Amino acid sequence: MSNPPNAIAVTSPEHFQSVLSQDLQRISLINFWAPWAAPCTQMNEFVLELAKKYPQLLVLSVDAEQQEDISESFNIESVPTFVILQGHTLLGRVAGADAATLADVIAKHTRTPSTVNPQSHTEKAPAAPIDTSADKAESEAQLDERCRGIMAQSRVVLFMKGEPDAPRCGFSRKIVALLRDQGVDFTHFDILKDESVRARLKTLNDWPTFPQLIVSGEFVGGLDIVQEMVENGEFDEVVKLHA
Repeated sequence: MSNPPNAIAVTSPEHFQSVLSQDLQRISLINFWAPWAAPCTQMNEFVLELAKKYPQLLVLSVDAEQQEDISESFNIESVPTFVILQGHTLLGRVAGADAATLADVIAKHTRTPSTVNPQSHTEKAPAAPIDTSADKAESEAQLDERCRGIMAQSRVVLFMKGEPDAPRCGFSRKIVALLRDQGVDFTHFDILKDESVRARLKTLNDWPTFPQLIVSGEFVGGLDIVQEMVENGEFDEVVKLHA
């Protein structure tokens, strides 16, 4: 039996971003699974039933090991894990083969998708929309300006997890080693220290994962793209031309 049209197997980070970005108001269920994990087999079937029950729901199936870049971006540490989004906004997260909880979360958000408040990773109530502290929250325009300022702080800027000498994910470690191997001078920004920048860059650069490499203020790509550029010779042309 074929899958319903709203149930899609993700084949790459680019495919993931393309499908997710088609409708940023749509509720999406991201199913992180692995073929060796027995609980995933049963939950995969359950997720397909959810896709059939809620045709307005976008269901994306992600092999957590084959699509490591996507898994890293969502901090997936075990499978199955389910992430519920509206656009790029986190609405909920369910770890483990908990079909009842997953069904409840999906029912809640598909019932009233336009009025749902995003949930934090700690399950605490969302922050109030109006900041009553002395430091007012940034407007979207101010955040965009700050992000673009960071992107332009030097000719080559790497947005990564951690510091170059102490990366906090394998992908950041690999791209730092690649840049150093290629003799590229770069500055960095640890996106783990600023959730606002981390979230906004995904939209500004239309790219859902980190690390992100910026050259002359423009987004170049993530680890896979940079590796491909090195292999086909584009890296020298785009990145290593120093003023």
